[in-house]
Amino acid sequence: MTINKNLNGDALTVSLEGRLDTLTAPALETELKNSLDGVKTLAFDLEKLEYISSAGLRVLLSAQKAMKAKGEMKVKNVNDTIMEIFEVTGFSDILSIE
Repeated sequence: MTINKNLNGDALTVSLEGRLDTLTAPALETELKNSLDGVKTLAFDLEKLEYISSAGLRVLLSAQKAMKAKGEMKVKNVNDTIMEIFEVTGFSDILSIE
């Protein structure tokens, strides 16, 4: 999985490419822990994400909880495959999806 970050003032966009699963979720979790200081808006761009497992969903949920106290989190450019996973797991009701 490739993680690209773009910080613009207090807004961080994290673009994910590839598979967010048990093997790659810890890297994203570490990356987020080191990147959220001073961030008020966190956006995940999932346009190039091919797959997300329960481990990946846990990282998104954890990020959302961390951002609740600081500002907001949104998920953008969700493809049909990932949206189906969000719908089946109920994450489509939990996450702010654009």
